[in-house]
Amino acid sequence: MTKDVRPDGAGTLDAVDRRLLAELERDGRIANNRLAARLGVAPSTAHARTRALVERGVVRGVHAEVDLAAVGRPVEALVAVRLRAHDRAQIEAFSRRVPALAEVVQTFHVSGAEDYMLHVAVASSGALRDWVLDHLTTDPAVAHTETTLVFEHRRGNAGPPR
Repeated sequence: MTKDVRPDGAGTLDAVDRRLLAELERDGRIANNRLAARLGVAPSTAHARTRALVERGVVRGVHAEVDLAAVGRPVEALVAVRLRAHDRAQIEAFSRRVPALAEVVQTFHVSGAEDYMLHVAVASSGALRDWVLDHLTTDPAVAHTETTLVFEHRRGNAGPPR
């Protein structure tokens, strides 16, 4: 049985852990009894393994995948943001402020020419323009933004190592 060592030293993932994670990624609301049956382990084992993965920080949460168009936010975009300076205080302030904005789906602090990639969802192209102006281009910490419309978004399958 192969084991994968976590880079942060939080332990290893064995074959059962990897299968458990794959099942949780497929359906985060799966009943413990059904999860145990799919893994071929006792329900108490499935529960203990799941709890241990949460406590170790391997499982950070279970989330609903919301159809953004169905909730009035059909226009999605990726917004690249370059800050004026790489000052720790500005980076920390930006990292706290921007993910809290209602339109932000995900925030990525990245390397390269840009400092952040923001996945945002809004009601219209006009709302997108206004959001970028109101929350980014008028921010004194922001030097440059570049907005790319998202035509389609599909979730990948980058789960635990196989």
